[in-house]
Amino acid sequence: MTPAPLHIAGERLMLDPAGLLAWPARQTLVVGDLHLEKGSAFARAGRFLPPYDTRETLSRLQLALRRWRPARLIALGDSFHDAEGSRRMAAEDAALLHRLLAGIEMLWVLGNHDPAPPAGLPGTAVEEYREGRLTFRHEARRGALAPAEISGHFHPKATMPTRCGGVTRPCFVADAWRVMLPAFGAYTGGLDAGDPAIAGLFPRGARLFLLGRDRLYSLPTGPVRARPAAAATGSAKDGAATDTGAG
Repeated sequence: MTPAPLHIAGERLMLDPAGLLAWPARQTLVVGDLHLEKGSAFARAGRFLPPYDTRETLSRLQLALRRWRPARLIALGDSFHDAEGSRRMAAEDAALLHRLLAGIEMLWVLGNHDPAPPAGLPGTAVEEYREGRLTFRHEARRGALAPAEISGHFHPKATMPTRCGGVTRPCFVADAWRVMLPAFGAYTGGLDAGDPAIAGLFPRGARLFLLGRDRLYSLPTGPVRARPAAAATGSAKDGAATDTGAG
């Protein structure tokens, strides 16, 4: 895979086509919205999906950890689909997750789906985490940023025009002070990056990095006129709760 460099707040970050962000200077890998055990949560509600989302997500995470070999992993919230998710994991999936985290500093940023630390897993739970000029949190904050921000929550996606029609893929959204990660989980849907809930956070425009098989595809977005705060907040809530396809 060919990662894309991104400079923000004086730091050199790397955007991985698998949908993760690396901070090489701090030996840190960042992942957003794993939503582990979403399939089992749906099953409890009578919506049956193949119960393999956790295994697939962890398998892809394992590949990324092998590539980057970080000393620290930061999960940007909604790591589990609900507060009981860590207790529903199959024994083999729980064992794999323990192996993946062995010898790694693990920071679980709390999200709206997982407002409490995951039970029985190594690591430290935090509301948000700040190091240097970067702050890591689940949901982006509106307004001026000091320092810069790395977030998840919205599951951004975008459509790239091609000769055969539009191709829609999860994407990173970034400007000079903010990076929003795509969702990493196997059963996560997406919210279009042009939706006011996302676009309103980048009023001067942003650059989208769509995930490809081995590389990223970059598209610029122009300045947008933010909608009133109440409308934007509503869109954010609705978008975060909407399932797209298997998501």
